[in-house]
Amino acid sequence: MNLANFATMDPILLFSLVNTKLRDDFAGDLDQLASYYGLDKQALIDRLASAGFEFLPEVGQFR
Repeated sequence: MNLANFATMDPILLFSLVNTKLRDDFAGDLDQLASYYGLDKQALIDRLASAGFEFLPEVGQFR
């Protein structure tokens, strides 16, 4: 799955994919994830927020 098309991805699938990547590959560091995939971090946050998810830095996940 390619995160580059996150703007058109199903938000539930995106939520699951991003949280899995954060947990398994980036130790909860959203900045690293965004940098690695060349994503606009704020656009990703906004996309998931539009589906009701908020990034919680203290746990390194969207919930």
